[in-house]
Amino acid sequence: MGLLSIEEVTFYYKEEKEILSNINLTLEEGEFHCLLGRSGCGKTTLLKLAAGLLQPTGGKILLEGQDVTEPTDGTAFVFQEQTLLRWKTVLDNVLLPIALQKKVTEASMDKAYELLALMGIEEYANDFPRHLSGGQQARVAIARALMMNPSLLFMDEPFAALDAITREELQRDLLDLCRQEKMTVLFITHDIAEAVYLADVITIMEAGEITASFDCPEAEAGLEDWRYSYEFMEQCRHVQEELERKKSE
Repeated sequence: MGLLSIEEVTFYYKEEKEILSNINLTLEEGEFHCLLGRSGCGKTTLLKLAAGLLQPTGGKILLEGQDVTEPTDGTAFVFQEQTLLRWKTVLDNVLLPIALQKKVTEASMDKAYELLALMGIEEYANDFPRHLSGGQQARVAIARALMMNPSLLFMDEPFAALDAITREELQRDLLDLCRQEKMTVLFITHDIAEAVYLADVITIMEAGEITASFDCPEAEAGLEDWRYSYEFMEQCRHVQEELERKKSE
């Protein structure tokens, strides 16, 4: 059993329309796992079930062997929309998970500044979200999610609305951060290159079912242009072929 185990999960919308069918998925500790599929395939619903934001119609979801019936300590969620509070500063937004539970301490402040520094936006700590670019707001949202030291991070297409250059920068920084913090990540995307760049494991979804799951090759140590290497392009081609093959079946 891995850190997160999804077993025979089904989900019906209003007990009528089947959204997910017989889903089985395991995340190992420290794994960056991408759910890849076209819009409407059910991947965001599966992510919300795994996070405890929804309850399955059938089957079970286990986190460290315990049933997931609601959002739990040790997990955090980053949405596609950054959901930052516009009337609070960047620092206060990052501190929000602490402030909602207890008094903010000096240690909490130090942690928030540390995370802002890791995300490269410490100079904006006293600014408001409206003064930040989309990429900077995404960095704030990630820093906020990490305030409670989650062992498992759920991410729902957090970079989808960003321009290509900013998206690539954030992908690289997120990967470095996750390796440094040894975090487990379940990441939703419909971008093949993003999945291949980020993932240790890619799981493909089509029409509410898992159709394939496979390991991704690791980038060569120190190879900064991995994204443009022949091996990377071949892996993207393999994933594309798998998507097209399953669509045509």
